[in-house]
Amino acid sequence: MTRRLFLFDQPDRFVAGAVGQPGSRAFFLQARQRGAVVTLGLEKTQVSALAQRIGELLMAVGEALEPSAGSPATSELAEPMVELFRVGVLALGWDPASASLMLEARPIDEEGNYPEVADDDPDGPDLLRVRLSSLEAGQFATAAAALVQAGRSACPYCGQPLDPGGHFCVRMNGNSN
Repeated sequence: MTRRLFLFDQPDRFVAGAVGQPGSRAFFLQARQRGAVVTLGLEKTQVSALAQRIGELLMAVGEALEPSAGSPATSELAEPMVELFRVGVLALGWDPASASLMLEARPIDEEGNYPEVADDDPDGPDLLRVRLSSLEAGQFATAAAALVQAGRSACPYCGQPLDPGGHFCVRMNGNSN
């Protein structure tokens, strides 16, 4: 299959979103630039780690996290959603000349490997590359962290997520909460 490169140097929007009820949500990254929309599937833990690492990177380079209220990072996912691939590897980079963050997302192959290939290699994994200003990156990180936190509340005893009907709590000797 021919490799697909999705390069968004000035995205109109870049969001993390979820579909479904807490406890059974599916998570996505979505980028849009001049009418082209790319949607990738990923895990909740990847969204959480991405938000955390972007925040840490911005703090390390002296950029402030901005609140996400009213920003494109808080928008709903655009329809129709077609997952192009499942994210296996996320990478971040910082360009000090333009004060921008570069994010790359790639799938992993069937063997669980992440092959390194040049962009012009036609036989490599698909790639999404998004460049965000420090403001956009901060807004994305804040909104993505809020998305993760909007899931199920945690058990006050064991910290595991609570389902509507309770859960098996090891700290309460197996009693339902």
